[in-house]
Amino acid sequence: MPLMRIPYTAPLPPPTILPTSASTLPGAVAALADFLRPPTTTTPNGKTVILSGAGISVASGLADYRGSNGTYTLNKTYRPIYYHEFCASHEARKRYWARSFLGWTNLHKSRPNKAHHAVGQLAEMGMLSSVITQNVDTFHPKAHPGLRTLELHGYLRSTVCLSCRTEYSRESFQQDLAALNPSWAVFLAEMLSSGALSTENPIERRLKGLKTNPDGDVDVPGIEYTTFRYPACPACLANPPSGTKVQQSADGAWQPSSTAGVLKPAVIMFGESIPDPIKLAVEAAVDEADRILVLGSSLATYSAWRLVRRAQELGKPVGVANLGGVRGEEQFFAKVGAGGVGREGVRCSLPLEEILPALVERLAVGCGAPGMRTEMFRPAPWG
Repeated sequence: MPLMRIPYTAPLPPPTILPTSASTLPGAVAALADFLRPPTTTTPNGKTVILSGAGISVASGLADYRGSNGTYTLNKTYRPIYYHEFCASHEARKRYWARSFLGWTNLHKSRPNKAHHAVGQLAEMGMLSSVITQNVDTFHPKAHPGLRTLELHGYLRSTVCLSCRTEYSRESFQQDLAALNPSWAVFLAEMLSSGALSTENPIERRLKGLKTNPDGDVDVPGIEYTTFRYPACPACLANPPSGTKVQQSADGAWQPSSTAGVLKPAVIMFGESIPDPIKLAVEAAVDEADRILVLGSSLATYSAWRLVRRAQELGKPVGVANLGGVRGEEQFFAKVGAGGVGREGVRCSLPLEEILPALVERLAVGCGAPGMRTEMFRPAPWG
């Protein structure tokens, strides 16, 4: 059965913090420390798989979907492009690539933040087995190249041909778009010099007349996209697949008379099936780990939610550190007591760029003592 990336749009309930001590930064750090370091006699692997979402990249200046400044929160009419629309419509592709052209510069300049680097430090301590990320920003591979990262929804660093599957650098593709659309290139330069694109903060961009969405999408109200042009796949242009034709204008723009050679971002668009090799790899990563820790994701896409459900069905503890609600979280923590210490499960709702570096610092203090108890001191009940 194909596994597709489908958004979940129903309202999410507020989180129930577990254990209750995890409502504060020290309490959340203590609970997560216990979660990551359970007694070694019952955990032969002893390692955690991370599942990360857009929330971990917010501190890098990128937009998310459901946070307080997220796209679904501030832009009620936002609707992402779907895979079938991109494949079927030349006009839809013009619109997509024009908006991506405007948003790419700042997305490309953005860098991993403290939370990404803390994940790498946790791996160096031997706590983690791998990272599964829904993000397409390449921050995890950049921040911790030595830790295996599985990119569930692909990546924006490349484009890929729908016909021959050849990949090309998105940075080079940006240069091709600029050459094919000189007036748009001038417009982009003007926006950059004015500071209109100097921030990914959606509130600041709205004050400048822009709407910003995840994955480098910039909407300029009132602008027409019909004049925008994009190049054809060079490989298909040189050697069209059997039974197809690829045509371009004199200056290199893909022509709608073509039947192949369309380039798309190397991301899994909404409504697109996740390739079987990736599907099997992320399932294996969950199966091999002893527990799963969700960082910065509301699990609003089924492709991510099902991995946490899979872990739970296999009897693995679940931890979630996410600002705001998470899809179906009540079932993940139904057996986790409010008065626990974090070993059986954790649910906290604090900024990852604060909690993860603090967690690294706490674990570093006691990393030489396997199995050491890390829960917070509690006064005696008769005190």
